[in-house]
Amino acid sequence: MTMTPPSGEMIVQKIGNGTVIDHVTAGRGLLCLRILNIPSTTQFVLASNVSSKRMRRKDIIKIEDKFLSKKEFDRLALVAPRATINIIRDGKVAEKRVVELPKTIRGVISCNNPACVAFPRNERFLEPRFTVETDDPLLIKCDFCDHELSRKDVDELL
Repeated sequence: MTMTPPSGEMIVQKIGNGTVIDHVTAGRGLLCLRILNIPSTTQFVLASNVSSKRMRRKDIIKIEDKFLSKKEFDRLALVAPRATINIIRDGKVAEKRVVELPKTIRGVISCNNPACVAFPRNERFLEPRFTVETDDPLLIKCDFCDHELSRKDVDELL
């Protein structure tokens, strides 16, 4: 349930158990939800473009009874590399993690170069592996063919 207090700030109900993804770049919350494949039966809240002292504007996602796997965490790092993940147990923050883009990305996205051995429809398909060249702006390079992918390419592949 969401209410607006007299101060004009939004209050969103706490979750008992699950994950809160905070400090997502404003406007990228829906993409985060999409890449996490949240089932329609799962309770979640997406607060978009809310005020933030640290970021000016941000998105916040609260997902009831959902805990991120390593692969989901890596996918999230590509979309929201500076997000904060709060694991909630019994209504309290049990663990807090800052998402960081790893130097090497394995098996999260595929190379979009059709000539690459890590291209999904290739006969000799290998697990895709990329090296992060820069994080802002995002630029990653395929370890097999040196093909470079930008933020836009990565968003389309996710």
